[in-house]
Amino acid sequence: MITTDRMAAVDANAAALGVPRKQLMESSGNAVAREVRALADPGASVELLCGRGNNGGDAFVAARFLSAYDATVSLLGRPESIRTEIARENWDALENSEIPAETVTDAVDLALDDPDVIVDAMLGSGVTGALREPERTAARLTNESDAAVVAVDVPSGVDADTGKPAAGEAGVAGEAGAADPVAVDADRVVTFHDEKPGLAALDADVTVADIGIPTAAERFTGPGDLLGIARDPTSHKGENGEVLVIGGGPYTGAPSLSARSALRTGADLVRVACPETVARTVQGYSADLIVRGLPGDRIGPAHVDRALELAAGNDVVVLGPGLGDGDGTREFVRRFLSRYDGRAVVDADALRVVPEVDTDAELICTPHQGELVGMGGETADDPDERAALVRSFAAEIGHTLLVKGAKDVVTDGDSVRLNRTGNPGMTVGGTGDVLAGAVGALAAVTDPFHAAAVGTYVNGLAGDAAADDMGYGLVATDLIDRIPEAMRDE
Repeated sequence: MITTDRMAAVDANAAALGVPRKQLMESSGNAVAREVRALADPGASVELLCGRGNNGGDAFVAARFLSAYDATVSLLGRPESIRTEIARENWDALENSEIPAETVTDAVDLALDDPDVIVDAMLGSGVTGALREPERTAARLTNESDAAVVAVDVPSGVDADTGKPAAGEAGVAGEAGAADPVAVDADRVVTFHDEKPGLAALDADVTVADIGIPTAAERFTGPGDLLGIARDPTSHKGENGEVLVIGGGPYTGAPSLSARSALRTGADLVRVACPETVARTVQGYSADLIVRGLPGDRIGPAHVDRALELAAGNDVVVLGPGLGDGDGTREFVRRFLSRYDGRAVVDADALRVVPEVDTDAELICTPHQGELVGMGGETADDPDERAALVRSFAAEIGHTLLVKGAKDVVTDGDSVRLNRTGNPGMTVGGTGDVLAGAVGALAAVTDPFHAAAVGTYVNGLAGDAAADDMGYGLVATDLIDRIPEAMRDE
């Protein structure tokens, strides 16, 4: 089972692995044609109703595999408005092959000539909102027809994640909208790679077609995972995340690295709560940081109330960088987490306390393998065995884990993702602090598992870019300035 958002990510990851999207469309179209051939004998009439996106492109391909049938392609819209290059190429292939194809730009011109089979390829799983014209009229005519109906990926007008008619505002004045939803009533659905959650709710036979997406596209992080990280162009300061880093004392560089990394990853505001004795030093690393000094030279139990007060004004807390390991700091972490109910990234010396604390907080823990063992978890040399052990431990403690290694493991106790960006040069001190800050910024705008997966992917990409320039003489600050480019990676 795979959601539409995750399917888009996997599709992009497959392309990054070297599987061309045009190749996937060829496989998808072939699968649709096979379904038509299973429904009707050669010579039967087939009407393919096609949209201007890749869903329509799948049907353009299918038409080429239906040479033994009386097949006609109807494009709902003008050819020049076809939205993707690969769909346009397959439309051109239809025209050059002299396969019957027509364009429909006005709903009043749409008519179905009593076909035996209708292929609904108007809108795919990534399209939301109520049907507009001419798709709305095409759906109504399809439902009124006696033809067998095959939907490509999902019936047009149906939300693939819920199985319900997609709601939305009317497209133009006079059109019906959410109050009068229309969706294609399909007899069969051909969906790709994995079933979408909403298809089980339909009264239709569902075929899941393997179109050649490699397992690695779903197993490993990739550029597709960045698709869900977007900034609203109308947003204001603070709406893209406010992060509080709690750390420092024996070390001043670590909280600064985390805070600067969070800013480079996209957080609007980043604050650092650290002992007052090092506050000036931490502030000196960057004018972009907002530093709040806590009395004394170490963070301890006396600071819990103030830390909670500061945390309440932020979306995410990054807890642990440079905090040190002592009885007082461990007690601070214990008391803070027992009273905190927000979202936090827990790193470094704060990690050992997590399994023993009863907390309502959503935690993302970022241990290396030694720290994982110190928390009570297990590890293994084999990546698959290690992933299974980490997943089990995440389920046991009830928090998301990002375990750093040659292949990072990210799991919330249910889903698992591996990451293979990064290089041996990143064993230098401070890269884990950079990672914690990046994950913190992402956790302010997306769910913990996604934040951890994207964070480790981006951190590794930044490290790879630094290694390309510096070799294995890179340092943690080299990663920070390369994070924005890694966030744009395609």
